[in-house]
Amino acid sequence: MDTVWMSAAAAVAIAGTALATAWAQSKIGSAAAAALAEKPELRTTAVLMIAIPETMVVLGFVVAVLILLRGG
Repeated sequence: MDTVWMSAAAAVAIAGTALATAWAQSKIGSAAAAALAEKPELRTTAVLMIAIPETMVVLGFVVAVLILLRGG
């Protein structure tokens, strides 16, 4: 039964961060598209702003791995 809870906790860690990243990128993406329409020189900044939330998923994956390794 303990492994079921560990697996569920790892799944929540990844699912939560993935949903948060998707929400953040949707907001940033629409704002970046509007900014690029007016100022194309902001291309590099827009790409960086879209890439930054991806670190949340990476950290969620690390937490999930730590949860699973701790329970083993």
